[in-house]
Amino acid sequence: MHRSLLNAHQPPMSFTLTSRNSNSPSTVLSHVAHIMAHTCPRSLPTSAPKLSYKYRSSSQTRSVSDSTETAMSPAMEEALDDVQKLRDEFLKVLRSRRSGEVPLSVEPAKPVAHPLFQEASPPTFSEAMNACPKANIPNFKDKLHEENLYLITEEGEQGRLPVWILSMKENNTQKRPAVVFLHSTNKNKEWLRPLLEAYASRGYVAIAIDSRYHGERASNISTYQDALISSWEKGDTMPFLFDTTWDLIKLADYLTTQREDVDHSRIGITGESLGGMHAWFAAAADTRYAVVVPIIGVQGFRWAIDNDKWQARVYTIKPVFEAAQIDLGKTSIDKEVVEKVWDRIAPGLASKFDSPYTIPAIAPRPLLIVNGAEDPRCPLAGLEIPKSRACKAYEDAQSIHNFKLIAEPGIGHQMTAFMVKEASYWFDQFLMP
Repeated sequence: MHRSLLNAHQPPMSFTLTSRNSNSPSTVLSHVAHIMAHTCPRSLPTSAPKLSYKYRSSSQTRSVSDSTETAMSPAMEEALDDVQKLRDEFLKVLRSRRSGEVPLSVEPAKPVAHPLFQEASPPTFSEAMNACPKANIPNFKDKLHEENLYLITEEGEQGRLPVWILSMKENNTQKRPAVVFLHSTNKNKEWLRPLLEAYASRGYVAIAIDSRYHGERASNISTYQDALISSWEKGDTMPFLFDTTWDLIKLADYLTTQREDVDHSRIGITGESLGGMHAWFAAAADTRYAVVVPIIGVQGFRWAIDNDKWQARVYTIKPVFEAAQIDLGKTSIDKEVVEKVWDRIAPGLASKFDSPYTIPAIAPRPLLIVNGAEDPRCPLAGLEIPKSRACKAYEDAQSIHNFKLIAEPGIGHQMTAFMVKEASYWFDQFLMP
C-alpha cells in the first residue's frame, strides 16, 4: 500500500479568519469574523517562526512533532488513528477505478504550441497571476530551464500525465523547494506560466500539470464535460477531483525519487478553483505535500446539499446533472440529483471525504485556505464545521502558525492579486530556508 496514505503522524492545525492587508499575515476582519472565528483565536502574533517539516516518515527528523509525541494523549492517538483509516479508505476508493496500475515511468514530451482551452472565448491575460512577486533577473528567459515530460500513472490514454517544469539553470546543482500549480476548470498547465516563472525566479522548482480531461489530455472543447457524463453513466472513472488526485500522488512519487534538484521535504501545492480542490485532496491523501494553499476551492459539499446552496457549484458542470436528472425521472435538478451524482462520480465527496474530515487530515502541515467572502461556490458558512474541528485539532497540537483561512471581502468566485500574493508569502515563509 502506498506509504503516502499510510502515514498517520498528523497532529492538527490552527485557524484564523483574515482580511486584505498589504502586510502579511493579514489582519482579522471584524465584520465577518463572527461567522467563522467565534470559537477560534481572533488574532495571531504578527510573525511566525520558520519551522522544519521533515517529519513525514519515521526515517525523517521530526523537529516540530517530537514534543507532542512524548506526551500524546489517548484522544490524540485516537484522532491519528482516524486519519490513518481515512487515508486508507480514500486510497481504496482511488484504486477502485484505475484502468490498471503500472510502475511509474517517464517519457519525453515537447512544448505545447497551442494549448487547448475548453471555453468559447479563451482568456489571454490574468492580472492576478501577473501580480505574483518575481525576482528581477537580467536576461531571465535565457536563464530559465523548461522541461516537458509525461508520467505514466496508470494504463490507458488518461494515464499519461503531462508535466511542465520551470527552474533556473544556474541552480541545477542545488536542492530547492518545489511548488505544484493546478489550473482551474477548462484551462491547462500553460495558462499558469506567469506563476511558474515568478516562482522559478525566486529559486523554486515550479511544476504544473494538465488535470484529467484538460489540456493535452483533451481532444475538443467538450472533453471534460463528456467525461463527467460518462462517469455518471458507467461509473468506471472519477474525472471530478479523484482521478487527478491519483495523478498527484504519482507526481509526488516522481518528485521524491527521480528529481535530484528537489528537496523532498519542501514540496508545496496550490491551485485555483478546481485546482484548489485538487490541491486540498492531494494534500489530504499524501503527506509529502508539505505546504498547502488551495485558492477558492475549499467548501462543504454536504453542507451545500443540506442548506440548498449547491447551485453555484453544480452549474459549473451542469451537463452531467442534467443527464442524471433525465435518468432519474426528475423534472429539474434537485438535492437528490446532486447527491446521487456526487456519490457516483466522486464516491464519498459529500460524506466521509468532505472537508470536515479531509481538511483536518492535512495537519500539522502549513495550510492556507484563501476564499472570497462572497463566493457562492465556496460559502463561508459551509466551512463552519471544518473550522470548528480544525480549531479543536489546532489547540491540541499547539500549532498556532500552521493554519489560516483568508476571506477577501467583497470577492466572489475569483482569484485576485491579493490572494496570489498571500499564497506567495505563505510558501516563502514555510519553504524557503
